[in-house]
Amino acid sequence: MPELFDSLKLRDITIRNRLGVSPMCMYSSDNGRATDWHIVHLGTRAVGGWGLIVAEATAVTPEGRISPHDAGLWNDEHIEPLARITHFIKTYGGTPAIQLAHAGRKASTARLFAVPQPGKPLSPAEGGWTVVAPSPLAFDAQSPVPHELTVAEIKAIQGAFAASATRALHAGYELLEIHAAHGYLINEFLSPLTNRRSDGYGGSFDNRIRMLMETLAAVRQVWPSRLPLAVRLSCVDWVDGGWTLEDSVALAKLLKAAEVDLVDCSSGAVVPHATIPVGPGFQVPFAQAIRRDAGIATAAVGFITQTNQAADIIATGKADLVLMARQALRDPYFPIRAAAESGHKGAIALPGQYGRV
Repeated sequence: MPELFDSLKLRDITIRNRLGVSPMCMYSSDNGRATDWHIVHLGTRAVGGWGLIVAEATAVTPEGRISPHDAGLWNDEHIEPLARITHFIKTYGGTPAIQLAHAGRKASTARLFAVPQPGKPLSPAEGGWTVVAPSPLAFDAQSPVPHELTVAEIKAIQGAFAASATRALHAGYELLEIHAAHGYLINEFLSPLTNRRSDGYGGSFDNRIRMLMETLAAVRQVWPSRLPLAVRLSCVDWVDGGWTLEDSVALAKLLKAAEVDLVDCSSGAVVPHATIPVGPGFQVPFAQAIRRDAGIATAAVGFITQTNQAADIIATGKADLVLMARQALRDPYFPIRAAAESGHKGAIALPGQYGRV
């Protein structure tokens, strides 16, 4: 079995170790354009020794943003600041990745550190916009009823994913992740809790996965075969009658056949009333099951905070990568510390500036 500081090869890309930074919204972009915050935030993790560094959910259309401050890649003007970031990450040994997303019915909200109402749905008068979804079902009592997408509008969004993938390539990213989790648009198509359509995009399992599979086909046409493609899934909805782990395994088998290389295994957030048993490593069993039963590489996420915890996940074959979110914020140099703690101090080549660490 591999160890935490062994490299991982996905297609023509070699990730230097099995530790990665999960995509985390920073709500700090200027009309979709990355700022100095992003180069410091992501660049610090490259210096800190992380193998895979995934940029936050990046909207493929302006209406696909969670908030007006979200990252975007719907415009060629967004490429240049991202290229600066990917160049820095690669210079210091990391693999730059990006997550492409559309927020669906969870779009048009205030950013999570807004005062006085973080995450508040924004009306057009407040700088928001009309939200869209597979079906006209509001997320909660405070949220607007979304516009139900027509087939022509679905096709346009799929085209936007492909166009953004082309821009991501020009910006220097080496792994592309499609966001199909956390109650955002593609996840809304997957889950029977949020998809009540009666056309070819709703009803049966095959119809509900159609949005994702067609999007992946469009993206793979422009994303080179030498570069890996990933999908983030909410592997279970945590609600009776919702999406299940068995659904995720069945989908993962189809993703592998569709030239997807990695499934990033999260869960929940498609509906607000789910009861989720949050705790250390609570989502790791999803990565383990999908890796075992679908024969595809997986990334484990969810309250993974300790060196021995991460090392065990890799050494016992539960996942191929460990992605950290809050822990990566608390300790941007976690890999350097973890290498020392596990007896692999020389596993990470420190920049000359940090040679005395």
